[in-house]
Amino acid sequence: MTLFDGETRSWDEVRDDALACTNCPLWEPAGDTVFGEGPVPARIMLVGEQPGDQEDRQTRPFVGPAGKVLDDALAEAKLERSELYVTNAVKHFKFVQRGKRRIHQTPTAGESKACHPWLRSELDLVKPELLVLMGATAAKSILGSSFRLTQHRGEAVDSDAAPIVTATIHPSAVLRTDPSEREQYFASLVADLRTAQELAGLR
Repeated sequence: MTLFDGETRSWDEVRDDALACTNCPLWEPAGDTVFGEGPVPARIMLVGEQPGDQEDRQTRPFVGPAGKVLDDALAEAKLERSELYVTNAVKHFKFVQRGKRRIHQTPTAGESKACHPWLRSELDLVKPELLVLMGATAAKSILGSSFRLTQHRGEAVDSDAAPIVTATIHPSAVLRTDPSEREQYFASLVADLRTAQELAGLR
């Protein structure tokens, strides 16, 4: 149960409320709200940036190309996705239409702020021992706009969001980088996931 708008609600109730969210303009061009999924509570919670094209179509987090990278990284780090709670800081897909393609756009601070109550409710319900923030948007949504991922990735960061909070690159960064550097980026993502488990005493 969690406190949201002065009421105690279950995960199902919070998710159903989020499906009707119109807190920012992103709900109009996108599909349904993409809420988190996984066990509640869970020892580990992963937070990404926002749904992508496939996530928007399937209304599930991390089921597109970045989700495949995440699944591969979790396997390398010996983490079972079925045991994790996975969500995004922003719950609707932000994009620009180019022909038949929908091209991802980075959410604004205001759009992230509009979704923050949903993310906080998820945190209250999931009660993770370890919170891993993937990408700058996710990290700033919890740690503030002054947080610099490039300076503090892989470190334990003070936050009331969970006993151990750390940040790493978003899996999509592996896909966006030059092909010659993808192996290195992927390895660093896996290393950060392993370090996060060690920081939380889960390895």
